Amino acid sequence: MADLVLFWHRRDLRISDNVGLNAARNLSSKLIGLFCLDPQILDRDDMAPARVSYMLGCLQELQASYQQLGSELLIFYQSPLVIIPKLVEALEIKTVCWNLDVEPYGRERDRSITEALQGVNIQTYWDQILHAPSEIYSGSGTPYTVYTPFWKNWITKPKAAPLPKPQPCQGLTPQEREVVTKLGAIDLPTAEDLGFPWQGELFLSPGETAALGKLQEFTRQGILTYGDDRNYPALAGTSCLSPALKFGAIGLRTLWQATLDALAINSTEAAPNIHTWQQEIAWREFYHHALYNFPSLEQGAYRQQFQNFPWENNEAHFQAWCEGRTGYPIIDAAMRQLNTTGWMHNRCRMIVASFLTKDLIINWQWGEKYFMQKLIDGDLAANNGGWQWSASSGMDPKPLRIFNPYTQGKNYDPEAAYIRCWLPELKSLPTKDLLSGNILPLVRSTRNYPQPIVDHHTQQQEFKRRYALIKAPQES
Repeated sequence: MADLVLFWHRRDLRISDNVGLNAARNLSSKLIGLFCLDPQILDRDDMAPARVSYMLGCLQELQASYQQLGSELLIFYQSPLVIIPKLVEALEIKTVCWNLDVEPYGRERDRSITEALQGVNIQTYWDQILHAPSEIYSGSGTPYTVYTPFWKNWITKPKAAPLPKPQPCQGLTPQEREVVTKLGAIDLPTAEDLGFPWQGELFLSPGETAALGKLQEFTRQGILTYGDDRNYPALAGTSCLSPALKFGAIGLRTLWQATLDALAINSTEAAPNIHTWQQEIAWREFYHHALYNFPSLEQGAYRQQFQNFPWENNEAHFQAWCEGRTGYPIIDAAMRQLNTTGWMHNRCRMIVASFLTKDLIINWQWGEKYFMQKLIDGDLAANNGGWQWSASSGMDPKPLRIFNPYTQGKNYDPEAAYIRCWLPELKSLPTKDLLSGNILPLVRSTRNYPQPIVDHHTQQQEFKRRYALIKAPQES
């Protein structure tokens, strides 16, 4: 009889194009999956209800996919450091496989599991990125800290083809099922069971099927105009696949192949738009490589001089920003979209991050954490990278960048359609008033909308003054 192989799922909640799962099935025809609802992750204060709800939906479909293969996905509400050694011993498992992670907690957890499984055949793989961090180094053998040279290297590397679904396999015997039940295997809980009730509609339906359908829909049409449409929050101009990428409901090789297929069947006029989306895939990978190579990013600024930046950190201003009550329509619309849906358009993420750090002069880490508390696609590497880019504390060769919220509104919401969608109290007002920055008449006519809590011009000058005090010599 074939030896039992255990595949440990983390952020790869699918069976197709799954590097580690495919390899595990090739090792044995007897294969089971495992997912741990890790209390150390779920008990953190930056978990978003929408994200937990999406994850559980992905797990529900993944369990059904395992059943179709002839096996099962076990669910435990326990630390993997506790349950995996118990499973290995009780079921006499010889081989445990998983896909690697870039996050500091995940890497330390994996090291501890490896140490606990002495004598067990452990097989690990890279799945959530197209290239392992060790594959993309500069000519001097060091990690990249700037995107453009990273991209120029990364795009030259051959990309692996998508992997098929695993072949059918055997699961547990009745006796083995009794064992895992005694060890505490549970039925899949709801988000409410876990203390994360989510009443809203999910931005993207969970699971592999929905992710593949969304990819097909996007590459058939949306990708052809992506270069321009992606900047306008009132348009459905992006792929909407970020939650699926966060939890691995879709494989990156599948994603990349879809861009190649789109290039092959569309006119040359569409090619720049497709290339732009490829660059966004590389941006995601750049941030994942950065976190892997510089794990201290999780705790603070990449630019050391920013460790002691003199932030104002006005609590009342921060609360107004969180609630979408700043008196700046484009800011408030974006924050209300986040609070209502668990998602925010990427252009708006940059605008509100710039406003928090450059206009309110509030520590970017406050905003980073708030995003993680709300986002359905909250990913440490991408969220941290984006916030540090906006705050001028990260990996950017031209770090001092300040967005004017009024100019951003005029440029990317020229008809104020996005503003009206999320600020219904302003929907009857003229577009020119919503976008001009002449906000006082607007406030007088709409009692429920606040006056601007700060003056943009004054605050950007103040930020520049503080920035000059801590600026590194090489930026002078």
